[in-house]
Amino acid sequence: MVKWLGMRKQEKLDVDVRFLLANERTMLAWIRTALTMQAGGVALAHFVSDSILGFATGVSAVVAGAVIAVIGYRRFRSADKAIRAGELPHLDKGPAFEVALIVMIAVVLALAQIRDLF
Repeated sequence: MVKWLGMRKQEKLDVDVRFLLANERTMLAWIRTALTMQAGGVALAHFVSDSILGFATGVSAVVAGAVIAVIGYRRFRSADKAIRAGELPHLDKGPAFEVALIVMIAVVLALAQIRDLF
């Protein structure tokens, strides 16, 4: 790759900085979501430690938070590359995967609550 004052040729493009900053804010939103999932998972695992299902769901939420953080970072890098190239970022399955993780955890928690009623 061609270097110019320590920058790759692609990074020299005249890019509207608002798009780059919006992309960064989006990544930070992914990180907030990941941290929220992890905090909720720790709380769930701690307060429902007498139930193996509750504890496993809490641990699953912590792992889901880590996965969400990785998805957010990958989307950030992909969008950054596309913005600098003057293109639209490609669509991927990251958001759908995040929603699926959250729905699965919600279903397990609901089933645990229903089980405790009977």
